[in-house]
Amino acid sequence: MSLDSFNAWMAANPEWLGMAIFLIAFLECAAIVGIVLPGVVLLFGVAVIAGSGALSLGETLLLAYAGGVLGDLSSYWIGRRFHQNIRRLPGLRSHPQWITAAEVYFERYGIASLLVGRFIGALRPMLPMVAGMLDMPFGRFLGVSLIAAAGWAVAYLLPGWATGAALRLPLPEGFWSEAGIVAACLAVLVGVVVQASLRRKRWATAVAAALSLVLLLAMTVAWPYLQDLDQGLMTLVQEHRNADLNPVMVVVTRLGDFRTQFIAGALLGGILLLTRQWRPAIFAIGTLVGTALANQTLKTLFARARPEVLAEPLSSFSFPSGHSSASFAFFLTLGVLASRQQPPRWRLTWVLLAVIPSLSIALSRVYLGVHWPSDIVAGALLATTVCAASLWLSQRRESLPALPQRVWWLLLPVCVATLAIAAGWALPEAIARYRPL
Repeated sequence: MSLDSFNAWMAANPEWLGMAIFLIAFLECAAIVGIVLPGVVLLFGVAVIAGSGALSLGETLLLAYAGGVLGDLSSYWIGRRFHQNIRRLPGLRSHPQWITAAEVYFERYGIASLLVGRFIGALRPMLPMVAGMLDMPFGRFLGVSLIAAAGWAVAYLLPGWATGAALRLPLPEGFWSEAGIVAACLAVLVGVVVQASLRRKRWATAVAAALSLVLLLAMTVAWPYLQDLDQGLMTLVQEHRNADLNPVMVVVTRLGDFRTQFIAGALLGGILLLTRQWRPAIFAIGTLVGTALANQTLKTLFARARPEVLAEPLSSFSFPSGHSSASFAFFLTLGVLASRQQPPRWRLTWVLLAVIPSLSIALSRVYLGVHWPSDIVAGALLATTVCAASLWLSQRRESLPALPQRVWWLLLPVCVATLAIAAGWALPEAIARYRPL
């Protein structure tokens, strides 16, 4: 059977594809099995098929989410059932380092380990089992698992599904070449920064700032020449817009509203100052204020018109996206602060976690039709540039200290409550504001 025939059969029998997504997600998160299963590759492959027309994005993410949560629960149950006798199970007897590494990480970071470890291949299937082995309360574990699995499903399934959907549509002639150039540039940025960080290079932060700045400057020159990419992606996204998902995207996008980010940023800086965390406060305030000022300057300078998708278009300029730059600045700041005094691998993981909510807010702007894709890319690069530069300046003499745990217990609830209240405030009016043509 050829690949085209296989894809056609899957499109005609979506229930089998749905079962495959669910089972792969389950096994990827199941104890022991998830370590040896090439789940990332398999999930990307089935997501591409789903995006080609077999399943909607919501169905794809929901199936992966359900499978991931069930995989977590099964691993947790094994841990509660066998406790220390787990070490005698097949596979763990010959590889005791698997559970030892997970146990050490869990005991050190607690709940945070379940959130961060979700994105670390070797730890993802083992940490829920360790949580059960160490008698973590089930209610607490379930709550953390439900949150972590949501971010994991989006991060692992959305790229593949979007690729499949793009392959199916008759896109503009220059779409793939422009997409390839942008993707390659971003991949070089990520690759260089990751390698420099893993090798503990002192110049890693400076390089991140310099490369981000170069790509940002390139975007300021190239955005008029990315029309095929912008138009193609906008067409792709708007084709899959539906009434059920609209309110969800409005809630997500409101997390990046200027008022929301201003209040959250002010509280972040204020708490750091009140708790006398002087250097982290300077870094955070410098990142947030610098990003906001630079964004407004660029908006005024380029004066790019927004897409004509809404029934009542927004009057402000489009390039770069303020929501994208503000959310990346805020969450990257939190990720950097959380990663201090940790090994390089954990620092990168914290930054990855910070990118997930930022990227969700940025993508919601394209979904709602108020920004071109190049706008949100430029906004993300702007925030990355300012954040990396601020971090480099703050660490020229010595590294930023880790925040005390008491500060985090004050900081996180305040920020989460602020974002939640802002997202739900006057929601019906906000939904009406983003009503499409």
